[in-house]
Amino acid sequence: MSEIEITREVTGSKGRYVYALDGAEAELTYSIAGPGRIIADHTNVPETFRGQGVALKLANRLIADARAEGVKIVPVCSYIKAQVRRHPDWADVIAD
Repeated sequence: MSEIEITREVTGSKGRYVYALDGAEAELTYSIAGPGRIIADHTNVPETFRGQGVALKLANRLIADARAEGVKIVPVCSYIKAQVRRHPDWADVIAD
């Protein structure tokens, strides 16, 4: 897969990272839990994008933005929890 463009949308206390192509949309949603803290609550990747690394690219964007903004992530989403276990290098942005 070539480089994909992920957009970030924030509305009030909710946000999401989105990859859209040909009418299909993958997303990673989060809630703002307070200053410097967000809850990664859901990742959804439609069948058309499966096996292309889209979910990990969404997660990597979340991690990069958290680092840039000094935010800690509370992983509630099962996908993000699993990736946190696989990526000890993310520990700096994962809430205790």
